[in-house]
Amino acid sequence: MTTRRAVCPGSFDPVTNGHLDIIGRAAKLYDEVVVAVLINKTKSSLFSVEERVQFLKECTSNYSNVRVDSFHGLIVDFCRENDIQVIAKGLRAVSDFDYELKMAQMNNGLSQVETLFMPTSPLYSFLSSSLVKEVATFGGDVTGLVPDLVLEKLREKLDA
Repeated sequence: MTTRRAVCPGSFDPVTNGHLDIIGRAAKLYDEVVVAVLINKTKSSLFSVEERVQFLKECTSNYSNVRVDSFHGLIVDFCRENDIQVIAKGLRAVSDFDYELKMAQMNNGLSQVETLFMPTSPLYSFLSSSLVKEVATFGGDVTGLVPDLVLEKLREKLDA
């Protein structure tokens, strides 16, 4: 029997509870879930790739079938190299769907990798890493929106 693998790709800068919700739900559906942190050298990030990978490893340690890795380039190449059949993505709103549908069709055309769209929990339907960073930068409280570990590191980074 083949191992059913899915990937949850993203920049995760920082990882939010919305991300963890999707990862956890995907972990219930697949034998293995790979959380793939995008390395984008052209984008300015608050946390390094190594920090984001470490956060995700700690935050997903309660799932025996989740591993964390990083990648650059096309997600379909990462899927091919890791024998991954499905990309699992969370959708917050119709605007996400419009963008993600085009991406899913392109990915399928390039490599026949399927995309699974999962609606986010209503608790996190407004949540994005960008919004968390913006609110935290201006001293807003993001408790409950990110894991405690990330909350602590956000405060350290922004108070420095």
